Amino acid sequence: MKYIIMLLIVIGAAFTDLITGFIKAYGQGCISSRKMRIGGLGKLCEIIVTAAAAGLGIGLERLGDYYDSPLLTELAGSVTAFGVFFYITLMETISVLENFAAIRPEDKRLKRLIKHLKLIGGNARQENEYNDSEEE
Repeated sequence: MKYIIMLLIVIGAAFTDLITGFIKAYGQGCISSRKMRIGGLGKLCEIIVTAAAAGLGIGLERLGDYYDSPLLTELAGSVTAFGVFFYITLMETISVLENFAAIRPEDKRLKRLIKHLKLIGGNARQENEYNDSEEE
């Protein structure tokens, strides 16, 4: 059940990012079907990677039962799946907040929060920002 919940959270975060990104682009008058298509495919890949990590977690748990080492393999599967889930969820949260900050540029606290989250996430968003600037 925990893997289904993780997957549903990632799907919700990806959908929220797509919607807030569309609202931001609409408000700025720069809707681009190419960016939406690339963004949508990126979100689909995130969902697939999360599902694969959940599958790996379930598979490792079953393998542990087979080799009579359930605790070790369950831990390895859970850590792997949660790591992927945490990274993707953090990335999506930052993206949603960036979209919201672009919609409401007067909110200074929001910009500070985004800055702190980017520090936690490391370079997760830098590559996406680089790719976005290439497309313009």
